[in-house]
Amino acid sequence: MSKRHFLEFEQPIAELESKIEELRYVQSESAVDISEEIDRLSKKSLQLTKDIYANLSPWQVTQIARHPQRPYTLDYVNELFTDFQEMHGDRHFSDDLSIVGGLARFNGQPCMVLGHQKGRDTKERAMRNFGMSRPEGYRKALRLMETAQKFGLPVFTFVDTPGAYPGIGAEERNQSEAIGRNIFEMARLEVPIITTIIGEGGSGGALAISVADQVLMMQFSVYSVISPEGCASILWKTSDRASDAAEALGITAHRLKALGMIDKIISEPVGGAHRDHKQACANLKRALNDAYRQVSDLKVKDLLQHRYDRLQSYGRFTDTKEH
Repeated sequence: MSKRHFLEFEQPIAELESKIEELRYVQSESAVDISEEIDRLSKKSLQLTKDIYANLSPWQVTQIARHPQRPYTLDYVNELFTDFQEMHGDRHFSDDLSIVGGLARFNGQPCMVLGHQKGRDTKERAMRNFGMSRPEGYRKALRLMETAQKFGLPVFTFVDTPGAYPGIGAEERNQSEAIGRNIFEMARLEVPIITTIIGEGGSGGALAISVADQVLMMQFSVYSVISPEGCASILWKTSDRASDAAEALGITAHRLKALGMIDKIISEPVGGAHRDHKQACANLKRALNDAYRQVSDLKVKDLLQHRYDRLQSYGRFTDTKEH
């Protein structure tokens, strides 16, 4: 992992961490024992991190979900799955590298795994189009899911996209049809589908691979119909009010769990998944195990009915006013 990247609201933590690094350097270069002072500051830094992360605003959670050092789909695939064989292309136009997927094994069970993939550096970000998929990406995802159905394999999807790519070429190749087709086909796919929101779950770009039997969400990820900046631009004609939009949109895991939009929140390590990839992967693996157990033995008829009922429950509310 490269040098740790701190967000704006994490600056008090950054200052403490910098002081600790200086002391460690002094310790290694001199005979003076300052290990007690380093331990004291390390504990202080940990507590400060806990305090800051216990009171995050929706906009701060959005910033964490976009953190450049956060684990991406391939990080989770390499850690949680074995025998991964990537599959390429949509058999129509091209291979969209913003969506990756292929055959793998989860605890020895053959499965299909796919998800959005962002880039770490400038070159990879351009290659993967910043995780914004074109129609061929969604058609590749559908091809993989149909392959899974053919061989009776469960499907694991990982969502991490600002949204589907809105470029002219994508529109010419029917972006909306590709997204709509995926939603339609996933609703009737006769194998278990488990989706995890690992970073940004943006608009139809996220929905195109998240019609599932179980939807999990990392603690500091977001899931919304539009980005906070996009919402602010529409409502207030300026993206400067993105923090107000994030508050109004209800995009955080706890808010969405309360609304019944997701099934489970996966705890992240102190300071977010980007601080400890191994721990984040371990937490996600336990949650995927539990989710898969709940749906793996269902008959096809029951599986489809459960998925249908789940989708139909979206948007329901109870009127508590007394008449």
